[in-house]
Amino acid sequence: MAEDVFKALADPTRRLILDELVDRDGQTLFEICARLVTKHGLGLSRQAISQHLAVLESADLVRSRRQGRYKFHDLNTQPLECIVTRWLRADPPESTP
Repeated sequence: MAEDVFKALADPTRRLILDELVDRDGQTLFEICARLVTKHGLGLSRQAISQHLAVLESADLVRSRRQGRYKFHDLNTQPLECIVTRWLRADPPESTP
């Protein structure tokens, strides 16, 4: 699972998408595209952003929900917990000769 998260985070566009969801959770594809253009000058198509969202969803970093005809995307930080706990794990004490 951690490998999927690392692969998903390897792309700078996907990291920007996650940053936008941190600022405002529950955005539609149209809202995410608009924010990426206005804040970052990123002129990718909706299809490209949708494909990035699909990668983030497969890594479970983004969850989507449907309300009527709209699909909202929410940030899910739970997969990051396994990475953080691995990095924050206390190192075993070094043996002294």
